[in-house]
Amino acid sequence: MNIQEKFEGLANLGAGWIMWLLVGLSVLSVALIIERAILFLTTSDDVQKLRADLRALYRAGKYADAKARLAQSKSFEARVAENALDELSRGPEAVEERVMTEVIDVRMTMDRNLAFLGTVGNNAPFVGLLGTVIGIVRAFRQLKMSQGGQVSDSLLAEIGEALVATAIGLLVALPAVAFFNLFNRAIRARIERAKILGGDILVEAKATTGQSPSKEG
Repeated sequence: MNIQEKFEGLANLGAGWIMWLLVGLSVLSVALIIERAILFLTTSDDVQKLRADLRALYRAGKYADAKARLAQSKSFEARVAENALDELSRGPEAVEERVMTEVIDVRMTMDRNLAFLGTVGNNAPFVGLLGTVIGIVRAFRQLKMSQGGQVSDSLLAEIGEALVATAIGLLVALPAVAFFNLFNRAIRARIERAKILGGDILVEAKATTGQSPSKEG
């Protein structure tokens, strides 16, 4: 059996299973989009105001109050800064290393499962195209069987199925790509804001080198 015969054997199954596969991928993508959206919404905060509050507390030497203020925030940016603040007494290098490791940790948390969303967005059109090819092969087979006679309803059905497979592939891919890009932009923005908060602590660590950073105010 050559490759053409094997593919024709696959074509006998029709494109229906491909469309169901795309529907399943769409359901998984929507579930992931909702889960990631909830994560980003529940961990959002006014980081600009948070930073202003923290800088005021730093200037007053109220580091314990600053840590308490960070603990009130559910944002990933605050988590990075809170853990970095624990290293204040150990000096600038310790703070910098902690910021770097915490940034990696929160990035991994925010990135979780986004690769699946990107894969679906990039490949769903090709899966739909496979369904189209199968539908066209079956349509030509129907045409051959009719020996150039009148176009049958089954032939039109095969052509319609082929076109629908492509359409479903695009419909699955478009929201996956859109939300994949949206989430990645949000992650980049949050990482940069986390670095800014960590940078403020690093500046404070350099300013308090050789001094006690445990002043309560």
